[in-house]
Amino acid sequence: MWSWFRNADLVLLHAPSIYDFRKVTSLLGPISDVIPSTPVFEMYPIGFSSIAEYLKQNGFSVRIINLAYRMLDDPQYDVEKTIRKLHPFAFGIDLHWLPHAHGSIEVARICKQYHPDTPVIFGGYSATYFHRELMAYPEIDFVVRGDSTEDSLRQLMRGIQAGESLVDIPGLTWRHPERGVIENPMSAPPASLDRFTNNYISLFKMALKYFDPKSLTAIFDWWRYPITAIATCRGCTQNCAICGGSHYALKYYANRNQPSFRAPGLIVQDIHAIQRFTRAPIFVIGDLNQPGEAYAKTVFDGLKKYSIKNQIVFELFNPAKKEFFEWLADAVPNFNFEISPESHDYNVRQAAGKFYRNEDMEDNIEWALEGGCQKFDIFFMIGLPGQTVESVTETVDYCEYLLKRFGKRVVPFISPLAPFLDPGSLAYENPEAYGYKLLFNQFEDYRQALLKPSWKYMLSYETRWMDRETILQTTYEAGRRLSQIKYKFGLIDKPALDTILKKIDIALEKHHQIEVSYENTKNDFQREIARKLSMNMHIDSIATICGKGEIKWPAATQNFKFLNIIKAVLFE
Repeated sequence: MWSWFRNADLVLLHAPSIYDFRKVTSLLGPISDVIPSTPVFEMYPIGFSSIAEYLKQNGFSVRIINLAYRMLDDPQYDVEKTIRKLHPFAFGIDLHWLPHAHGSIEVARICKQYHPDTPVIFGGYSATYFHRELMAYPEIDFVVRGDSTEDSLRQLMRGIQAGESLVDIPGLTWRHPERGVIENPMSAPPASLDRFTNNYISLFKMALKYFDPKSLTAIFDWWRYPITAIATCRGCTQNCAICGGSHYALKYYANRNQPSFRAPGLIVQDIHAIQRFTRAPIFVIGDLNQPGEAYAKTVFDGLKKYSIKNQIVFELFNPAKKEFFEWLADAVPNFNFEISPESHDYNVRQAAGKFYRNEDMEDNIEWALEGGCQKFDIFFMIGLPGQTVESVTETVDYCEYLLKRFGKRVVPFISPLAPFLDPGSLAYENPEAYGYKLLFNQFEDYRQALLKPSWKYMLSYETRWMDRETILQTTYEAGRRLSQIKYKFGLIDKPALDTILKKIDIALEKHHQIEVSYENTKNDFQREIARKLSMNMHIDSIATICGKGEIKWPAATQNFKFLNIIKAVLFE
């Protein structure tokens, strides 16, 4: 069955954004208000589960430890003690999102402190982009580049265990004892994703094997709201100017010339498998229309056979045809949508790389609601090319118009492009053409920025139309106005509104105090400033411009089907 208490061959560690955020805090602001995680960014990449499943199929044992969540959950949790007790063949640390620039390096240092001879492997979008700079850190032995590294990692693990040559492993950056740093060429990513899964049964078994379910927890309140995700693709057909996962970006730094899609039947199987274990919402990552209407229709036809009761959340990258919503309404009893137009202004939206009109988006909202959509989230952003303060104000006005027209099943959000402009994106690689001024260029710049006392100083850019101070002030004012509009239309109640307005006032006051102290020191006293101002992440940097509950979809009172989970763990 299992080798109980055995150390894993590979331990995957997910670091917090800032290490140790429990001792060093700052005004992180609304940088994570419209995503499920906190500013610690405790949500580990979905690729962890795919890597674990693929390596398991090839004879390697893998353990996932979400250090960020463990530290968030328990103020006394000892990271060093945990790592000291581990004895794998290798540690793997994700650097997928750049906000982990600080925490990932610090966790790597702890690994090397207690296990100097155990290899440390980095991977993810940001690790791929900055792979050369990362090799300057002695704590890092390998970087596996690309967005589909399962097989390269398998080859690397085999090479580590058997002492085999590493020169033919695709996309590996590593140190040769005599030749220095070597960058192996990248191969083309797999055209099909059908052999890669994010098998939740494997995660359940891993939790039981190591008696450590907390280390597999994805977000801070997952046990109350166990949302799951299904990956439909890798890569993207879109060229959003600010996205490091766009078609342009992944071709530029990850050797991906076109997206790969999972077979429609396997997506249906994934959703059907998940609903056996939980009644919670299931998020379908990626617009099903990307590979064509027939692909989406096939998924919906498959789902219709099972009559899935869970809330299922779908993404739209562009407005879809009316038939799309008719097919969906016929197949799925409980569905929701989200779309990110970025701005109400077509000129700003076009500059950001999106080319649809408000009228087309509004048609989609209408068709979705007519079909029974229970919640339609719309995300706007601050810090875009061509965007002014006046434009942001008009975007908030447009949110009010949407609520007047469609009612409170439509939920608009607005948040800053923070803390960083994505490396590899069109705007990052061509900043002047998009009106950006980049304030950081090297990986170490980002790492140090995360230790600043306020999210204003973490922002990696300014635009021709808004500097960092203007982005900060505009964000809080937009958050204030939009929350008042939401209260007016019944999306939030009076206590929720009062909490948000109070948090905005506190944030602005602390920001002013930071400005005065920081301008007077201009030194390395950022941490001392934070301590003097009694920063508390839970009070000052969570749900500052919208409530965390606003981004959630309807969920059941009892979300887990424990009997089914036990049967699967024991007999499958």
